[in-house]
Amino acid sequence: MNNWRRYEILLPLRFNDGKPVAKALLAATVLELEDRFGAVSSETQIIHGRWRSGGKGFADELIRVYADVEDTPEVRLFFAQFKERTKARFQQLDIWVTSHSIEVI
Repeated sequence: MNNWRRYEILLPLRFNDGKPVAKALLAATVLELEDRFGAVSSETQIIHGRWRSGGKGFADELIRVYADVEDTPEVRLFFAQFKERTKARFQQLDIWVTSHSIEVI
């Protein structure tokens, strides 16, 4: 069986100015992953986060979206570029994208 990785993305439910993110924007982002990989999952629970930048504190409300995909250099490049597009799309200083190896049984 091929090597697999899970890519997890934390998407904000609010912009940094506190305004809510449109559900259509979230849906378009999830659909981009589904179109590319044929499957994507998300969790409906809200993840609360706090962080600082430039001495200013921020509070986040996030959802987790993830895709289990083959572990290839092309996929890693896709997610690096996806992260940059998503940062711009959601007007964020950063978007947390993590990955880890998984074993599919």
